[in-house]
Amino acid sequence: MVIDSHQHFWQYDPQRHSWMTQEMVSIQQDFTPELLQEVYQSNGVDGCVAVQADQSEEETHNLLALAKAHSFIKGVVGWVDLRSEAIAERLSYFSDQPVIKGFRHVVQDEPDHHFMLGSEFKRGITALKTHDYTYDILIFAHQLPAAVQLVDLFPNQPFVIDHIAKPVIGDTDNFSFWQKHIKALSAHEQTYCKISGMVTETTWGQWTYEDFEPYMEAVLEAFGPKRLMFGSDWPVCLLSGDYKQVKGIVERFIHTLSKDEQQQIMGGNAASFYGLSI
Repeated sequence: MVIDSHQHFWQYDPQRHSWMTQEMVSIQQDFTPELLQEVYQSNGVDGCVAVQADQSEEETHNLLALAKAHSFIKGVVGWVDLRSEAIAERLSYFSDQPVIKGFRHVVQDEPDHHFMLGSEFKRGITALKTHDYTYDILIFAHQLPAAVQLVDLFPNQPFVIDHIAKPVIGDTDNFSFWQKHIKALSAHEQTYCKISGMVTETTWGQWTYEDFEPYMEAVLEAFGPKRLMFGSDWPVCLLSGDYKQVKGIVERFIHTLSKDEQQQIMGGNAASFYGLSI
């Protein structure tokens, strides 16, 4: 079974989706489950994890409603204010919705490099464990040192690194920095990594498979096939490649692994990490 561990839905709104710059005009439109289901049928994908793209509880409720209406949405990574004094109450509120598997904050947009190490945020991460929720770490590569410190502080919390921590593909000057911290994160058995989001971290539409190979080799060496997940980052990926191309990058890279290892990366690990019912 192929599970896309990372994709989004939205009804485009200029204010809610202000992160979409003028360069992103091609995705400034609605992306619905009906559209994605057609893409999945064409590409042999059985289900997905829908991840928040807007930082509001309204977004979490919207994803919940979509998951109830579409059985191929196997899990939801929502948003809740992890820094809220009422975090325990909010997580308890969502705990009767089993399709919610975890939460995420768009840390990459936070100006404070140590945002994740703030006392309020750490209180929120502590609260996740009460309901066995996962946490998706969305950061840029320069924020990796703080992510390593965060993971160090919570050895029993399941974490997953989104988009291999968004290194600038082809930036050889910073490759060693990125790889060093990826290895540090992988030392924690509760931390996984999504092979996703790579095509938008290079010159859009002007990449080759070879551009990504060193990065995939590095995360495979660090995490091994049991803690890597395929993710498309659809529809954001459409800025730089179609779904078949994005899926094909990962499939080409892992084709020399055993069938079992390939199946783990293409779906089994996502199902295990998020506790999906498949």
